[in-house]
Amino acid sequence: MNGKLLKDLSANTLQMIITQVCGLIIFYVLSVFFSKNDFGEINWSLAILLTAFSILSLGIDQLVVKKIAEGISPPIMLSVHFLHVMLTGCLFYLALLLVHFAFPGFHHQLLLFLGIGKLMIFFASPFKQLANGLEKFRLLLYMSVCSNIVRSILLIVFAFLGNLSLPLVVIIFIGGDVCEFILSLALSKIILKIPLTVTVSKTSYLNLLKESLPQAGVVIFTSAIARFDWIFLGILASNIALAEYSFAFKVFEVASLPLLVIAPILIPRFTRIFHPSSTADLSAKQSALAVLFRFEMIVSSLVALVLNILWVPVIDHITHNKYGAVNRNTIFILSACMPFIYANNFLWTINFAKGKLKMIFYIFLSTFLVNVIIDIILIPGFGGEGAAIGYLLAVATQFFLFRIKTNIDSFRKNDYAILICPLAAFVSGILVNQFIADTVAALFTSIVSFFFLLIFSRQIILGNWSHIKRITEF
Repeated sequence: MNGKLLKDLSANTLQMIITQVCGLIIFYVLSVFFSKNDFGEINWSLAILLTAFSILSLGIDQLVVKKIAEGISPPIMLSVHFLHVMLTGCLFYLALLLVHFAFPGFHHQLLLFLGIGKLMIFFASPFKQLANGLEKFRLLLYMSVCSNIVRSILLIVFAFLGNLSLPLVVIIFIGGDVCEFILSLALSKIILKIPLTVTVSKTSYLNLLKESLPQAGVVIFTSAIARFDWIFLGILASNIALAEYSFAFKVFEVASLPLLVIAPILIPRFTRIFHPSSTADLSAKQSALAVLFRFEMIVSSLVALVLNILWVPVIDHITHNKYGAVNRNTIFILSACMPFIYANNFLWTINFAKGKLKMIFYIFLSTFLVNVIIDIILIPGFGGEGAAIGYLLAVATQFFLFRIKTNIDSFRKNDYAILICPLAAFVSGILVNQFIADTVAALFTSIVSFFFLLIFSRQIILGNWSHIKRITEF
């Protein structure tokens, strides 16, 4: 059992690393070899498509994984899920075609072509959820990274040869996505021995759709929050503003990688801590949680500090002065979101473990509305910086709502860490920028200063290490 768990974790970790690295390569090549206008148009089209297909899933993918894990026939669930993606995917692409021909002034042909590839990825999703539900995580790894690997390799090759053009990029994107669909179909049929059939009763599909509706709301708001600022920038500002902001946001997402490592560990442990039958030494466990929260605030603030110190010299160097200094304020605002993102994941996990799904839904709805309203107000005048402020205010609102609704007595005396740790990072960064010009010396000095301030403010206490160990043993 432990051997299988280790293999599953290794496959999931490898998938995450490959996806992040390939995504960063693709993003970097496109940002360097194309104008900001073309780069912005590519990102706007992808934001529209990824948001649309995430919403069209309606949470059925998660429900299918749950049902397969519960023992319901995998071939039946594959058929029902594939019927859903075929119906909704084809209707969506038909809508794109109608808009294209009905409004000749709608100059977003790239959306139409890239949509072919993303439709293939959408068609591949039932096979991935089948592998997930059957706990075939190595097959899921192969299915999930195929497109990114193909695209990143081909983009590097053609960029090195100097033959990269926008039509060629479209062909590469479509080709990589088609490869992922074909591979997913083949692995399901050959390895899993589950052929694809689409003979599904109308009743079975409607029952699955009805059962997925409560989860659909969370999926819609989560998908919208993730990329609506990109979409609004393309509509309310310009492709250039979108190009600059999307570059900063992509690096910001990659910098959040430690959260992706921490997050999966929290759910099973928090579930055991807050389970109704878990009454023994509950106060000690919750005290350990407060220390873990402080640890997350330290990590997130340190990442934000390093990101700001290195941003201009490193990014301007690797992008030929295209995306560094111009995004100085944007990355500063986005990095201020980092502690809130960690805290929101922490508090969400606590409430998820307690089964407060309805409350979580309303908090996500409120977050979405704040983000949309601020974006509409600020983006026309402030561009990417306005979008960053909107995102900051949205995640801050989410934190305050989660904090108000999360009542843990031993946690209250430590939650001010979300103020002290970022403040220590801010002070360290300001002092270094004022007196040190060399980048390496500035980075070293700022980190030393940051940890000195944390020790002085008692955010780092040597005795807390035992609490961190206790969390890993729950």
